[in-house]
Amino acid sequence: MTAAIRARGVVVDYGSVCALDGVDLEIEPGHVTGLVGMNGSGKSTLLKALTGTVALTAGEVRLQGMEPRAARARGLVGYVPQSEDVDWTFPLSVRDVVTTGRYGRMGPTRRARAADRAAVAEALERVDLTGLAGRQIGQLSGGQRKRVFVARAIAQGARIMLLDEPFAGVDKRSEATIVRLLHELADQGCAVVVATHDLQALPDLARHVVLLRRAVLFHGPVAQGLAPEHLVRTFGLDVMARTRADDVAPPGAGPDPGASSTTPENGAPA
Repeated sequence: MTAAIRARGVVVDYGSVCALDGVDLEIEPGHVTGLVGMNGSGKSTLLKALTGTVALTAGEVRLQGMEPRAARARGLVGYVPQSEDVDWTFPLSVRDVVTTGRYGRMGPTRRARAADRAAVAEALERVDLTGLAGRQIGQLSGGQRKRVFVARAIAQGARIMLLDEPFAGVDKRSEATIVRLLHELADQGCAVVVATHDLQALPDLARHVVLLRRAVLFHGPVAQGLAPEHLVRTFGLDVMARTRADDVAPPGAGPDPGASSTTPENGAPA
């Protein structure tokens, strides 16, 4: 099967700070992949590198065999950014935002046709926001806002979905709706990549996981990726030592005063 996403030797520098250092990655269509790493590990930078919105210092990215800009121009890539990357005061309605996903099909006049309006209406229904279609985007809750951007990707017919911390500040209803939709999109042949910090929820979200610390440390099944030896390398924590201490310490016992602890080091900007 041809990889939907392929990155080779991707390096991204912000001045003197290295955010990504030789990322090699291949993701096939048809399943959800979690992207996990501590703050500063490069998760957001990697997603932006995949969309072609950040310049590469070295390496290359191909989406469906195309350069990211060409894939975006064809509407093949849907991107759900972090909330702080969006100007929520902009005077656009929910329907307007979802309609932007159809721009690549409208031509230079960007005049919506019947097919465009139908696709937008269907996408809003799938994310359960039909009743809020006319509301200004900034008036929605955090979970509703994330669902709007998922709807935009659905309306445009994206084959690759990239989501940056979509569950941060999201209510349980919206989280469940988004997870269900991501699984549906994967079942329809989309490649879905979700940056997340919630390890506990990862097995229900994704089939595979990418552990990132400026470079890919592990890429494979979630159960294997959550093994302590992989989490040690990813987060810089002595997970196995803490696990052994939990196994042998009597109830109510405090930490061993002689035990050492490791604090996650500060990383590059995400």
